[in-house]
Amino acid sequence: MSESADTEREIEALLFAAAGPLSLEELARRLPEGVDVAAALAALQGRYAGRGVELACVAGRWRFQTAQDLAWLMTEEREEPRRLSKAAQETLAIIAYHQPVTRAEIEAVRGVQASRGTLDVLLELGLVRMRGRRRTPGRPVTYGTTDAFLEHYGLPSLADLPGVAEMKAAGLLSLDLPPDFAVPDPSLLAADEDPLEDGDAPEFHTDFIGEQEPGR
Repeated sequence: MSESADTEREIEALLFAAAGPLSLEELARRLPEGVDVAAALAALQGRYAGRGVELACVAGRWRFQTAQDLAWLMTEEREEPRRLSKAAQETLAIIAYHQPVTRAEIEAVRGVQASRGTLDVLLELGLVRMRGRRRTPGRPVTYGTTDAFLEHYGLPSLADLPGVAEMKAAGLLSLDLPPDFAVPDPSLLAADEDPLEDGDAPEFHTDFIGEQEPGR
């Protein structure tokens, strides 16, 4: 058996046994030095293409998953996921496309005040995180998406989000985005952000006391 075939088998075994998706770097640390992990992943992905189980890259990490067209077979065996409210879905979309974004900016886009629990839910589910503090009066916290957001929606990266025009048509985005708009890398602080400090623990419910969101 060739060295490349051995590497594919080793990667297959690692991904099958792993508790979660693995990055290329994590795989390389477990494999013999010098092997071409990227080439082996590409070959393995091609070998599984069209089968009941496929090799997919989500949020920069690799995992085996059920083929999308066979998801209906699992409906009776899967737990019903926690559904997001319409307010939470809209808030999540705004954060994804506008990040880094503050609570006040989210409210400005939606046209209503954020309810006490909307951001709490998204933070508790790990779909968004506090990124930093805006260098403006009051130093409001900014929010961005997480890798768990990408994994939940099966997105390799933020660049694979639905088109901005489509989201605008759904009313989930402001209409003043520039033509060359691109979602920024959520791992990087923006020029007008400061990093969070140790005292910025996510006691997020205190930011929402006394607010109401009509009709939610």
